[in-house]
Amino acid sequence: MIFRQLFDSVSGTYSYLLASRAGGEALILDPVLEKVDRYCQLLRELDLKLVKAVDTHLHADHVTGLGELRDRTHCVTIMGEQSKADVVAMRVSEGDKVTIEGLALDVMYTPGHTDDSYSFLMGDRVFTGDTLLIRGTGRTDFQNGSARAQYDSIFNRLLKLPEETLVFPAHDYKGDTVSTIGEEKRFNPRLQVKSVDEYIELMANLKLPNPKMMDVAVPANMHVGLHQDDLAKQGLSFTAREAIDSLGRPDILLVDLRENSERLKHGTLPGALHAPYPAIGESLQPGGMLREVAAATGRRIVFFCAFGERSAMAVAAAKDAGLANTAHIAGGIDAWKKAGGPVLTG
Repeated sequence: MIFRQLFDSVSGTYSYLLASRAGGEALILDPVLEKVDRYCQLLRELDLKLVKAVDTHLHADHVTGLGELRDRTHCVTIMGEQSKADVVAMRVSEGDKVTIEGLALDVMYTPGHTDDSYSFLMGDRVFTGDTLLIRGTGRTDFQNGSARAQYDSIFNRLLKLPEETLVFPAHDYKGDTVSTIGEEKRFNPRLQVKSVDEYIELMANLKLPNPKMMDVAVPANMHVGLHQDDLAKQGLSFTAREAIDSLGRPDILLVDLRENSERLKHGTLPGALHAPYPAIGESLQPGGMLREVAAATGRRIVFFCAFGERSAMAVAAAKDAGLANTAHIAGGIDAWKKAGGPVLTG
């Protein structure tokens, strides 16, 4: 496994690059906008392809690198389903898995620092975001934070993991890089409380100043969505209502770009062909499945995904590959459901 811990000294943020050689698929956790050049350089040096970028929560102390990485690498952006960010490509919840070739992260909902805070467990290590820090815990006094929820997340979820589990947080301000669950149980001063009420009182009396970047970072991080309006102006976009009305038309082929786990969880659309987004490049090349289907049938390919991010990128990829007769469903299956479109489940 390839594992890199990367540090942004301005905000004290740790980002993590994960990969498992073979085809070189990579994932990054909590990227920082100002470090995107460095991440891209490292990806080139290690001959890796970034396929997923994940934020553990909506950050208040730095601007996320999710949008910039998506624009540069066409990766899938991921956050928890509670996130206030306008559009990310995939939203995950408790019990889901985030997978790339050779690696899987178990999704743990661990609110408290914010109401959209998640941790990600991978084998012998857990990425705790700002929920559990090394000898500390994330503040709970803004962004719908809750000391009670955080106590539950830490004591009833994270501290139940095996004691030897490595703890990799999203921040550290003292130079520590890693801890373990056992160490934090014994030596983290905020965890030596006798009750949830004692923890709530402790967190209420920290009297911390707001992060310097907060007024810039929070609004910026809520707008990481790909601008789908451009496709609509070019006539390459269907509204959910238009897509519903086009069901069954012989000149249109719906193509579902989501992963199997999303299809099982959220259902599928009638008559749709499944072509997962990570392989879209090959599928659009001469000899590729979508290229061949389009040529053989003359049908217009209409891509869709969860929220319209991946499908918008697929339309651009198709154009680059010389396949002009494509479009996408703006807002994805989320918009389709809200407009009352039929969904197949089971």
